[in-house]
Amino acid sequence: MMSVGSPEGSLASWNTTSWYCSWPGVICGGRRHLERVLALQLSSYNLSGPLSPFLGNLSFLKKLELANNHLVGQIPPELGRLVRLQVLNLSRNYLQGSIPVALAESTNLTTLVLSHNQLQGEIPMNLNALKNLEMLDFQDNGLSGQIPQSLADLPAVQFMYLSCNRLLGDIPHGLGNHSNLLALTLDNNMLSGAIPSSLGNISSLSNFSVQHNMLSGTIPPNAFSNLVHLQRIFMDSNQFHGHIPASIANASNLSVLQLLSNFFSGSVPPEVGRLRNLRWLQVTGNLLHAKESRDWEFITTLTNCSGLETLGLGLNKFEGILPGSFANLSTSLVSVILASNKISGSIPKDIGNLINLQNLFLYENSFTGTLPSSLSKLTNLAVLQADRNKISGSLPWTIGNLTQLISLNLGMNAFSEGSIPPQIGNLKNLVVFHGESNKFSGEIPATLSECQLLQYLVLQNNFLNGSISVLSKLKGLEALYLSRNNLSGQIPKSLGDLSALHYLDLSFNLFSGEVPNIGIFTNSTAISIQGNRNLCGGIPDLHLPPCSSLLPKKIHKFPLVPVLTCLIAAPFVLVLLYRLLTWHKKELVKATDGFSANNFVGSGSFGSVYKERTTNLVAVKVLKLQTPKAHESFMSECEALRTVRHRNLIKIITVCSSTDNRGNDFKAIVYDFMSNGSLESWLHPDTDGQVEHKYLNLHQRVAILLDVAYALDYLHCHGPAPIAHCDVKSSNVLLDSNMVAHVGDFGLARILVDDGSFYRHSTSSMVLRGTIGYAAPEYGAGNMVSTNGDIYSYGILILETVSGKRPTDGGLRQGFSLREYVEQGLLDKVTDIADMQLSSLDLENELRSGNDSSYKRRVDCLVSLFRLGISCSQELPSSRTPARDIIKELHTIKESLNGIQNM
Repeated sequence: MMSVGSPEGSLASWNTTSWYCSWPGVICGGRRHLERVLALQLSSYNLSGPLSPFLGNLSFLKKLELANNHLVGQIPPELGRLVRLQVLNLSRNYLQGSIPVALAESTNLTTLVLSHNQLQGEIPMNLNALKNLEMLDFQDNGLSGQIPQSLADLPAVQFMYLSCNRLLGDIPHGLGNHSNLLALTLDNNMLSGAIPSSLGNISSLSNFSVQHNMLSGTIPPNAFSNLVHLQRIFMDSNQFHGHIPASIANASNLSVLQLLSNFFSGSVPPEVGRLRNLRWLQVTGNLLHAKESRDWEFITTLTNCSGLETLGLGLNKFEGILPGSFANLSTSLVSVILASNKISGSIPKDIGNLINLQNLFLYENSFTGTLPSSLSKLTNLAVLQADRNKISGSLPWTIGNLTQLISLNLGMNAFSEGSIPPQIGNLKNLVVFHGESNKFSGEIPATLSECQLLQYLVLQNNFLNGSISVLSKLKGLEALYLSRNNLSGQIPKSLGDLSALHYLDLSFNLFSGEVPNIGIFTNSTAISIQGNRNLCGGIPDLHLPPCSSLLPKKIHKFPLVPVLTCLIAAPFVLVLLYRLLTWHKKELVKATDGFSANNFVGSGSFGSVYKERTTNLVAVKVLKLQTPKAHESFMSECEALRTVRHRNLIKIITVCSSTDNRGNDFKAIVYDFMSNGSLESWLHPDTDGQVEHKYLNLHQRVAILLDVAYALDYLHCHGPAPIAHCDVKSSNVLLDSNMVAHVGDFGLARILVDDGSFYRHSTSSMVLRGTIGYAAPEYGAGNMVSTNGDIYSYGILILETVSGKRPTDGGLRQGFSLREYVEQGLLDKVTDIADMQLSSLDLENELRSGNDSSYKRRVDCLVSLFRLGISCSQELPSSRTPARDIIKELHTIKESLNGIQNM
């Protein structure tokens, strides 16, 4: 083995000038065996290279701990010679090949941990020789074949972790013989058949997970009778059916019960209320029902669960009236999911008792009545989705008390005629507001301009009137839907100054006068203005009559010429140094031709990007300093990129901070120009016919995802300090001339300084961390920044890259997120949810050529990618796959694809 890390190496003191028993990580014996090495404890020593077979000569070795390094190659079978070995931990490396059969000869092993590697092949049949084994951890590899029956013959085993592999077939019945077993995790495999009834005999079991498999059958009525120590059970995303047994109450220590995305039917047994430690009850996506009051009894009994935090009942067949006892549930509740059912009656009037509620999903039901006044007590509420119901009455002014709201969706209800209250302006954190298909009247309140984080405003199909000029102040607005109202006056030219705006629907109103011809109004596919009879002018593609008052246009030059003082960053390489010496003599204005539209590349929430016109070597990001938090974004980006260096991160060439000729602040960042644009532009090409040639095959998509994973792994684990990007999405993945991906836009990034999986609260708690659809759910519940949040966004990015669908795509099944859409698709036919281009070009060509083997392997790769995306976007942050393990899985997929090419 060799060491890397510090200039001298982590094992620099391992030399002949010092006694080896004094070397770091080496533990020797007592007086009788002063020169006998008993343990090598070298976890997280930044070691690389292959494992030496000569380790097998350390015959007195009891512990070999090499976890969390960069070891490669195969596990040497010579380790089987270590007959005294008790602990072998090689986890979190890059080891390949199969698990050596010879390891079974180390019969004194109590701990065998090989997890988070790239091991393949089948689990050896002879491991039952390890009679002293207490922990068997093979999770997160590429192991295949069936679970050996011989694993049932490990009398001392307490922990058996086999999740995140490619295991198939039945779960061995004999595993129920383990009387000492505490944890059994088999999730994220391809297991089938029923769960053996014998597992119900393991009274010691506390953690059981089989989620994301292809298991079927029912849960026997007495399944939980003996599981008195069970604390966590994950059975979601399988094909289970039948009833949830009342014997669940016997598992009196249960804190997590996750059964979502199956085919469970019947009612939820009221016995769940006897689970006093229950924190998480998730049964969304089943066939469960409730109609009569007795069917809802479980809600009343759940009031006994004082620590309940999540209640998921969505996408089932619940009907009837939600009992008033719902308002008496635990004040610890954070998330309630009742969406996509047929629940009727009023929303419980005392729902405000649930004072810590942050997420409330009521959409797609039959709720009637008005919004209860007590709703205003939910001052922690971040997401309220009550669309597609029959809620009536006016929108109460107390809605302004919900100052933490990020997403408010009240669309497609029966709110009576009345104006949107001016208190809406109190919702300073609001990013999404849906109020479409109601009967709102009056003018759009001027106070709405105070919601400066608003990105999506949807108010079509109402009775709104008056001007819309107030909306020009919403600098972060990305999509505006106002069709089928009674809005009038001229279309404000200032809407064209909203650089983030990418869709505008003003159709079927009473607008008149000249249509602007700047900004979004220059793209006929991005606006809809039909049904306004008195409009004129605009770009030719709109085919409107000319305006009689239209005057000849003057050619406007960019009026604000910055007098720049460029703070040149230190050169990184000679090529970059040359580029700086030749480029910095030009003024930015000249370099971009006055920031002309011809050199415009794109825009985001805090800046617009232009390319340098002559060499196309650099891109200039000009900050929109009038946008709230733009200065903080500038500082965050500079601070985050000041010391990091990685081939898959965008490079800062120079930073410019000065004033323009009117004395206004001017700030810009100059980067390497990425000639192939963003990943978003390849996945979702424009429909104007100019970029129809863009196509990424599966090999390219995997390569891009691998590049992004390398970037995140560096940011999270290998840079000068851990950095959370906080805005991983396809538009921030940029492609150079060689299609190498670079992660950009560090405007929301945070340098993390505390230990642990979660870090301190952001100092800018008013800013939503990330983008709707990509942002981790915990960010909406308190803005806690962590590297786990990036992994969630990356998981959504995987699903988007392989499915070709945006996370906010309206074409998904109603009420489904992209993740749920993929989960459901994996139960049916994976090619139906893959990007149409992948299915039609890559897969069907192989079928037509008769290459069934290649077709199957490619489909397997799609399944693996989708499963990886789902694994990364788990709701619980601690359940998400870390970046280094993502890299291992993508390498495995890449190798499989390379094998297809060579067939």
